[in-house]
Amino acid sequence: MRIIDMRSDTVTRPTPAMRKAMADAEVGDDVFGDDPTVLCLQERVADLLGKEAALFVPSGTMGNQLALRAQARAGDQVVLEDGAHIYRYEGGAPAVLTGVQLTCVAAPGGILDWPLVAAALNPPDNVHCPPPRLVCLENTHNRAGGRILPQDNVRAIADGAHALGLRVHLDGARLWHAHVATGLPLDGLAGPVDSVSVCFSKGLGAPVGSVLAADRATVIRAHRFRKLLGGAMRQVGVLAAACLHALDHHVERLVEDHAAARRLASGLDNPHLAVNHPVETNIVIVDATGPGGDAALLAHLRDAGVLAVGFGPGRVRLVPNLDTPPDAVETALAALNSFPGAGR
Repeated sequence: MRIIDMRSDTVTRPTPAMRKAMADAEVGDDVFGDDPTVLCLQERVADLLGKEAALFVPSGTMGNQLALRAQARAGDQVVLEDGAHIYRYEGGAPAVLTGVQLTCVAAPGGILDWPLVAAALNPPDNVHCPPPRLVCLENTHNRAGGRILPQDNVRAIADGAHALGLRVHLDGARLWHAHVATGLPLDGLAGPVDSVSVCFSKGLGAPVGSVLAADRATVIRAHRFRKLLGGAMRQVGVLAAACLHALDHHVERLVEDHAAARRLASGLDNPHLAVNHPVETNIVIVDATGPGGDAALLAHLRDAGVLAVGFGPGRVRLVPNLDTPPDAVETALAALNSFPGAGR
């Protein structure tokens, strides 16, 4: 049976051309700062995002946590949306690694705005409260179904935070998708914030790697903490080369993944299933009704050769990606539409 893997866009494998770029990469010792391919990637991403400097890191989680560690202190308040990856899926790292207190704000559809942030901020002069230090955003928003955070919201949040002396970090693991879907330039999307992390191992198809970009002083601090956390790597240009190849060849094609996700949502015709979010990029979250609906749906899809992932009670996520064959969407859609419902 052919297996169609839509659990995530992280399941992609390097293309033959990407593998060749990795094999041909010029390398050096990045701990000594002399891997030319890593330096090229960092400079290029910093330029794309409109920041002074950038740092190559193994994962998006590390990029986010370095941003927190470099811009906040133990006991500080960090405000973010309740479904944010930093809160939900990074193993409690903000508490363990930086010692910050997260204030999670529930926002409709995951779309955070300045009034919600402002209402959540502690008074800075109240000794009973953790002092506010950092606001974290996510674009696109994974748990909200790949929603794009409106740029007006980003600007308003950044302006409001900066007026109070706070910093703003953007988890832009899938910022490429927002760029392609909106047509807005990457430096425009990242312009209002102080730091931004972007990921290459999701929609762009690299086997590993993220980059944290910010002002030079913040990146210098993050570099030290990368070492502290064991993230320093040696001849890592072989991985940076995959990221450079992805920038050249895999960004614009994200429109194909977005179209595949829209087809999944628009073609769904099953009384037991529903997509209750706007499909703006490459993520589709399906609600399965009835007790145990998500487990039953996952089993049904697996029997049909389609792999998805549970995303909370009664929710299943499907993510078209670089490795999704052209006809796979129709196969997945047929499996969804034939689902008989939980307990049947």
